[in-house]
Amino acid sequence: MSQGVTDVNRQNLAAPGQLLARLRGNPLLPLLFAGAAVVAVVIAMLMWASTPEYRVLYNNLSEADGGRIIGELDKQGVPYRFGESGQTLLVPGDQVHSLRLRLAEQGLPQSGNAGFSLMDNQAFGISQFAEQVNFQRALEGELSSSIESLGPVAGARVHLAMAKPSVFVRDREPAKASVVLTLHPGRALGDGQVNAIVHMISSSVPELVAENVTLVDQHGNLLSRPGGHARDLDGTQLSYIEEVERSYQQRIEHILAPILGAPNVRAQVAAQLDFSSREETSERYSPNQAPNQAAVRSSQQNASYTGGDELALGVPGALSNVPPGSAPSPIEQPQEENADGTQVETPKPPSQQRQEQVINYEVDRNVAHVQHRRGQIKRLSVAVVVNYREQPGADGELTQTPLSDTELDHITRLARQAMGFSAARGDELEVVNSPFIDRSAELVVREWWEKPAMQQLALTLARYLLVGLAALLLYLLLLRPLLRRYTRQPAPVVEEKAIRVQVDDDDDDGHVELDTGDATGNTYDLSQRRLKMKTHEQHLKLLRDMAQEDPRLVAMIIRSWMNKYE
Repeated sequence: MSQGVTDVNRQNLAAPGQLLARLRGNPLLPLLFAGAAVVAVVIAMLMWASTPEYRVLYNNLSEADGGRIIGELDKQGVPYRFGESGQTLLVPGDQVHSLRLRLAEQGLPQSGNAGFSLMDNQAFGISQFAEQVNFQRALEGELSSSIESLGPVAGARVHLAMAKPSVFVRDREPAKASVVLTLHPGRALGDGQVNAIVHMISSSVPELVAENVTLVDQHGNLLSRPGGHARDLDGTQLSYIEEVERSYQQRIEHILAPILGAPNVRAQVAAQLDFSSREETSERYSPNQAPNQAAVRSSQQNASYTGGDELALGVPGALSNVPPGSAPSPIEQPQEENADGTQVETPKPPSQQRQEQVINYEVDRNVAHVQHRRGQIKRLSVAVVVNYREQPGADGELTQTPLSDTELDHITRLARQAMGFSAARGDELEVVNSPFIDRSAELVVREWWEKPAMQQLALTLARYLLVGLAALLLYLLLLRPLLRRYTRQPAPVVEEKAIRVQVDDDDDDGHVELDTGDATGNTYDLSQRRLKMKTHEQHLKLLRDMAQEDPRLVAMIIRSWMNKYE
């Protein structure tokens, strides 16, 4: 009984070993494993290629809002992931906007910037201090939401210090504001955008000036300029220069496009502008003017008489003072005649008469107070390039020919008028006629590639192409060699007692036969070698060559010997 149990145990222990030996001896087992590995790799890469691109749904979520949003996503069956920080929620890119709208309909997330909605549910009997705090929080939330609507800004926190009025001027405190901006990776704010944010905040808070607004980014860099350096070059001035240059460029191209065609003309403008702020007061005195054109301030006349008869004395106009027989005005009174016809002697005029006249004219003065406008154009430099004209040649093909001097002069005069050329200002204009390089196809490809949809399509195609390339390499380098190795028709297994090489000495062609000694009398014909070997060493060399050329046959013969003597 015990011997039987022992034999059974030995058989049970030998069964796994025999199974493993059979598996090792099966030539198709490596082929199966390789095929399964290739299929698994291809399926894994296909799953990777078909995985949607995840984008940010919400950032900086609180734990409460994150739990509510995740629960809602689980209900809707939407896949999601978390970012590295754990506060960023990622969802498939094609569902970001729809999910935000659906979650906003349910009031998620709830811990966003609180705006004036805080004032909707005011408790009855709230104190004035609490009401002021709620108003300040609402104003800060509204400003944060407005700033976050800008493209480069990912998040914003606004802190306000409201103004404290007082009946004493020295006790008044102006309003101040500080803003912390979190920008998107790789984005930056220009000077013009910083000034826009500063002025938006200062215009939204009572008694807050732009100089009291401080902007800081997430790295601690100061973005606003303390003190408001208005004389420094800022982004608005640079934008104004670009706008002026673009305006002159469009003027020149628009006036030449109907003549030459829009693709055949290019213009570039370099403008020098004066942004200095100046005020000028001048007082000028003009040269002397003619008396009849000048304004009279005062006039004085003096007259004096000497010699001649005594004039009338006394009170003017009294008859007693008039001598009889004399005219009141002997100078102007005509001579009279007596009764006997004799003339009455008239008094003589004065022997000396002196008159003086003094006229004072107003001083001519011109006072001017001029405030020069900022951003005046100091100088313009314009370069215009005109393409050759295409004309049909003798063989009917289009050829490019340069423009004539008359046409170039006409184009130059049109460009001068369009730009408002001023020689006194020092403007320069250069018109060049040169053939253009045809880059229409390149521009079309660039416009096509710059579309986000095309970039996404190209990325998806690249993924699937990578999967196909990997599958092809796995087949060529791994699967095909195994298929060739294990699917080749095996040679018949020969059971033989001896192997004998027969060399026919009479055969000049060196016919060699390998006798396997089986009942069928199959031989291994080596007549193709046409060997002429007679000695024993040559026979051994022949056998070595046979083993190198067809090692499988030698291995099968040795395996049959081993099976025989087991």
